[in-house]
Formats: sequence, structure tokens, C-alpha cells
Amino acid sequence: MIDEDLTTGPISGHFRKLALPAAVGMLFSTLYNVVDTFYAGYIGTQAQAGLIVGFQAFFVLVAVGFGLGSAMSALVGNAKGRKDVADARHLAAQGISFAIVATIIMICIALLSGPSLIAIVSEPGAYRDAGQSYFNWLVLSLPGFILAYGGNGILQARGDTVSMQRALMVAFFANVALNPLLMFGIPGLVPGMGFPGIALATVLSQTGVAIYVLYRIFGRAMMQDLKVGEFIPLPRKYREIATQAFPAGFALLVTFASGFIVQYALKGYGEEALAGFGVAFRVEQIFLLPALGVTIAFLPIAAQNYGAGNFDRVREAFKMCWMLGVAFTACAFPFLWFGGALATRLFSSDPEVIRISALFMKVEAVILPIYVVLFSVNSLLQALKKAVWTMWIGIYRQIFGVAFFIWFLSEALGWGLTGVPIGIAFAVSTGLILSLFIARHVANDKIGGLKLF
Repeated sequence: MIDEDLTTGPISGHFRKLALPAAVGMLFSTLYNVVDTFYAGYIGTQAQAGLIVGFQAFFVLVAVGFGLGSAMSALVGNAKGRKDVADARHLAAQGISFAIVATIIMICIALLSGPSLIAIVSEPGAYRDAGQSYFNWLVLSLPGFILAYGGNGILQARGDTVSMQRALMVAFFANVALNPLLMFGIPGLVPGMGFPGIALATVLSQTGVAIYVLYRIFGRAMMQDLKVGEFIPLPRKYREIATQAFPAGFALLVTFASGFIVQYALKGYGEEALAGFGVAFRVEQIFLLPALGVTIAFLPIAAQNYGAGNFDRVREAFKMCWMLGVAFTACAFPFLWFGGALATRLFSSDPEVIRISALFMKVEAVILPIYVVLFSVNSLLQALKKAVWTMWIGIYRQIFGVAFFIWFLSEALGWGLTGVPIGIAFAVSTGLILSLFIARHVANDKIGGLKLF
């Protein structure tokens, strides 16, 4: 398999080649979650609320995998830009062993803290029990998630976004088949598991994704001279990886911590509010996918060109990234604003769930373009090896901002439930201002400025 050189050729061509597979892969990943929400609806609103609660707690643990993926995309991409094949190979091997160590640690944390995480965002009752059961089964999928997303960063750094796309497509169709099979069983032959069957389907399909991603990594040209000793943890390499992975992973952890804050604010409004938020979140992600594909493609493009010293190409790619992303999300506005209630009816017939979900989608329709610029800045900071700033931006926007503005609007001003999505919008908007200020400062120091206009 030939690695892609992103330091030459038209930037727009690299975006087309990388962004489309990334977006398609994420589409199937999102549809995967939509399928879970759909089948949980067969059991009822309590199951859908339990799904979002358990899923949120679980993804706090998976943040390390996404952080590692960002780190490997930036570090291996930088080495690729420098034409240092040996360092790129060694970094890839160290990244894989890092993922194994991280998986063991996360499983221990899951076993010790799972019930506490679930309790934070739920009230005692059937939906908390459902969320705990779902979480317990999902722990078995941690190796698959962390190895797959960490490994995908290595593939992205080499210009390969197709492998993960294929894996996620297959996982989606496997999930479509496994969900009803494991939930309901085969009458007279195999008993069904009920709600936990949704989680077991994820365990099986995500393990398959990890196996395929690792197969693709070891098939690449740069891995052909790989030695077993290169997997042995080296403190210097682990520090280099952790320095890049921790802020990126922590930034994602903060994202899910934000979800905990939102769920904490919503739990006083009943399980319908939690279910409505969960449905809106799934639908919104579908419309965000084209823009996410662009920002995913931007990271390896920027990383390779920064490693090669092509700063003009880094600036050109950044400008193209956020402009394309804003254009894509602007097109989503009418669908989310006017079609939110209709979309929710595919997952629930509960009038209160439909009303709340439509409210969240109207607000998201307005702020989706802001998200894209934020994601573009995050990818830029990671490519410039300044990922620590993504952590601080996330702490402000998704912890302090979300908590403060939701409290201020819902409680201080008495807006109630309406204050929750609007509070999120205020946090995102002010977070954008902060991120642009930081991006300008870092770019001036690392690449001679952004020079956007």
C-alpha cells in the first residue's frame, strides 16, 4: 500500500481525496448509533434514556482512543513531512503499544467508576438500571475502540481515510443485523437478551473494526521493516505521544463532561428530556458529517506540510477547511429548523420527547457553523503540535461556559428547559472567540500568522 504525500499537489485535491471517505465513515458511525436509538425505541422511552446515559459515561473512557488518534495523525504526519520513514515507523509501533497500555488502564477505571458516572446524570429508577446494564456490556468493547481509533490516526497520517470508512460501513451493516438478533433472538432456537443485546452488538462489531484497522496498518510500506523491539515502551516516545494525546483526549473528555452537565441539567425535567436530547444529538451529528470530514482531512494535510516547512500550504488548507465546513453546515439549517419534529417521530411517538428534541435541533441549526470553525482551529493546533490549547479551549467552552450559561438562563432568568439549549449556544459562541484569539497567537509564532484575508 502506497502512502500519500500531502506536501505536493493541489490542496483542494487532497481535501476531496481525504474528506469524502472520512465523512462517509463518520456517516456510518453516526447511523450506527441511530440504529441503536431506533431499536431501543422498541423497548420504550426508558431504554432510550438509558442508552444516552450509558453511552455518555462510556465515551468518557474512550476519549483516550480519540486523543491517541489525533496524536498519531499529527506526530506520524510530521515525520512523514520530514521524510523520516524510520521515525514514522517507530512512532506508529510505540502508538500501538501505548494503546494497549491505555486500554488496560481504562478497563480498570471503568470497573471502579462506572456506577458513579451513571449516578451523576440519572435518577434512581428503570432508566438508570438500563443505562448501567448497557455500560457494563460496553466495557468489553474498550479494546476495540481504543485500538481502532488510535490506529486510525496512523492511517490518516499516511493519507489513508478509506480504511476506516470501509470498516465503519461493515460495522454498521453488522449492527443492523446483530441488534434484532441479539435483542429478540430466534424464536424456538436462541433466546433474546433484550436491551443488553444492543451493547453486545457493539462489542462484536467494534472488535472487528479494530482487527481490520491493525491489518491495514501492518500492510503499509513503512511498516515492512518493523522489529518487535520497536513496540517496547520507550519513556521518551511515550512522553512525546502523551504530550500530544493527553490534551486532545482531555479536550474530548471535556466534550463528554459537557454532556454530563447537560444531562444533569435535564434530569430534573424527566426521562423525556433526556430521550429528546439523545435523539436530537444523533440527528444533528448526521448533518455535521460533511464538515467533520473536512476537518478530519485537514489534520494530516496540515501536519505533513508543517513537518515539511510548507507554511503557506498550512494556511491555505486552514482557510479552505473552515470555509467548506461553514458552507456545508449552512445547508443543514432548513432541515434542522423545520424538520426536527418530523425526524424525531422516526424514533419516538412520545409528544414530549418530540417537542424537546425539536427545540434542541432549532438551536443546533443556528450554531453548527460555529462548531466547524472550532473544529478547524483544534485540528490546526494539533498539527502545529500545540494540542494543549485545545484542552484549555474545551475547559472554558464545555465546562465553565456550558455550566454557567445553562444555570444563568435556566435558573437565574427562569427560562427553564428552554435555557438549556440556548445556554449551550452561548457557550459555543464565546468559545469560538477564545479559540480564534489563541489560533492567531500560535500561528504567529509557528507559521508566521494565519493571513486569512
